[in-house]
Amino acid sequence: MTGTIQPHTFRCRDLVGGHIVIDLVNTVTARDVEPTDWLDGYPRLLEWAALTGHFAPADLTDLRRLADTEPGRAELALDRTRELREALHDLVTALIHQGAPVPAEAVDQVENHWKHAVASTRLTVRGNTPQLQVCVETSGLEYLNHELALQAFDLLRALPLERTRVCPGLRCGWVFIDSSRGGRRRWCDMATCGNSAKGRTHYQRKRAGGTDPGGP
Repeated sequence: MTGTIQPHTFRCRDLVGGHIVIDLVNTVTARDVEPTDWLDGYPRLLEWAALTGHFAPADLTDLRRLADTEPGRAELALDRTRELREALHDLVTALIHQGAPVPAEAVDQVENHWKHAVASTRLTVRGNTPQLQVCVETSGLEYLNHELALQAFDLLRALPLERTRVCPGLRCGWVFIDSSRGGRRRWCDMATCGNSAKGRTHYQRKRAGGTDPGGP
């Protein structure tokens, strides 16, 4: 990703992707104009992870302690998460535009991250379901990256391409999975990109009709 890194306070409205992996991809905004990376440090990654509700608070507390003790390793772990995020963006958007060539480099990077994650997994059985799990004990500061890589592999195998879209909003470019009943959702969020687009359309129609948009 070429662009800027900017501090950002994550809010629930930033989690509109429909899957934690898509929400990770969306920690970069304005991809359609000038990409802005909201993950300005490992603590910010932990803030985002806490907001998703996917990770145990105790695990995030352990990661904060590790990051305070080993800031250099924390920065390297963040770089790895950014690398995974960008590879996933390139891969998912290529899959959405069916028929477009899938970038081999992105595939290789996702595979590499998945292999590293698997190397730190433990096989557990819940009920009658065996599953691979990672933990802070085995993954250390890479825990979030490992968990996201495992989640990404599961998502890619079952990604509903006909309902996965890129928001056309100005200064957006977020990806989302449309879970609406009719399957006709166009915007990442109607309250932001949708309303902004409606406002621009209204303004343009007023101007085309010769009416002053700022008038009574």
